[in-house]
Amino acid sequence: MEPAAPPPSPPAPPAAAPDSAGLVCAQGRNLRAVLCQRCGSRVLLPGAATFARRELLLPAMRKKAAAAAAGGGGDVLREHWLVRDMFSFENVGFTRDVGNVKFLVCADCEAGPIGWHCLDDKDSFYVALERVAHE
Repeated sequence: MEPAAPPPSPPAPPAAAPDSAGLVCAQGRNLRAVLCQRCGSRVLLPGAATFARRELLLPAMRKKAAAAAAGGGGDVLREHWLVRDMFSFENVGFTRDVGNVKFLVCADCEAGPIGWHCLDDKDSFYVALERVAHE
């Protein structure tokens, strides 16, 4: 009698989205500095933002010419750093109004959008965890 064949291995899990584990302290604030993925410029200092879950649609990160040619597109992002005071940022720029929204970009290299700000809520600036690096 032959030994039973081992059960088939389960399929590999899908690639995980950036995880907030290791980035959030017990008080819900950012443990590490938040940086631009492209140029490494510092966007936020540690402790400057709180972790928030909210579904927001951000346009795809592309160069300006490529974005114009593609005609839009975007990503629904769920994990963000919530900043309550725009003066907490070390380095951030804002796009022109798109309806009642301004998008956040790196002020040095203009990569973005890295975040979202609704003009109806003057005290809420969201920076998507997927769109930034941490140190």
